[in-house]
Amino acid sequence: MLALYRLAARWPLSLLHALGAALGWLSWLASPTYRRRLRDNAALAGYGFAQVRPAVAHAGRMALETPRLWFGPPVPMRWDGTELVDAAYAAGRGVVFLTPHLGCFEITAQGLAERYHARYGPITVLYRPARQAALAQVVETARRREGLDTAPTTLAGVRQMIKALRAGRAVGLLPDQVPPEGQGLWSPFFGQPAYTMTLAARLIQQTGAVPLLVWGERRPRGQGYDLHFRALAEPLADELAPAVAQINREMERLIRECPTQYLWGYGRYKQPREQPA
Repeated sequence: MLALYRLAARWPLSLLHALGAALGWLSWLASPTYRRRLRDNAALAGYGFAQVRPAVAHAGRMALETPRLWFGPPVPMRWDGTELVDAAYAAGRGVVFLTPHLGCFEITAQGLAERYHARYGPITVLYRPARQAALAQVVETARRREGLDTAPTTLAGVRQMIKALRAGRAVGLLPDQVPPEGQGLWSPFFGQPAYTMTLAARLIQQTGAVPLLVWGERRPRGQGYDLHFRALAEPLADELAPAVAQINREMERLIRECPTQYLWGYGRYKQPREQPA
């Protein structure tokens, strides 16, 4: 599998995005469950299918752009809101970057690592280890890059992220990812109860780190990505449940910036899985 990823990484991003768009529509046509979930999730946010139709192709682009981003040469990036990032790092309290399943979330960590690691140290990103051995090898190899550390979704990984923040470094995670049972709270997301991780809020509350929102927008025809940074609309609440709900609202705000690139087919409202014994 690693060889296939390296081969695909040689292809132009424009070609990968074109093939990915086709893959996205094939997946749509092949799975009634996927079609129903995408439509239902979008409807909860007030969107009809016609309004989010491009999201079908973007889901496929997300899958096929990954080899290029992991193993290929750098891709063009434009930055929006770097003054927020500079100020957050300069505060010296650590930075928690939060992004939903919107656009290309892989490029945000790569861009931050490339631009800021020499001055402020690596960014640590939370990841869920792959269950398949072949895919785990690919992920492990891809994540070994200068300026980028990874933390597994375990207690050891949480400690690693806290340590990084207390050293004034940055961490990144997707707070709209459904956590295992016992690691979240039921909190509104587009008006529907969704099991939501508490980790993002806890990291900010326990360390005093600066929270920033970020997402990576795909530009047309494989021309690269725009990295958008946003501050929270208001300071994070001191209590856990209100803070979790607030982060969900911030994720909604980002998604509404570009609903056509959100992963509406993600099982955001599913029941959490049980933690391994």
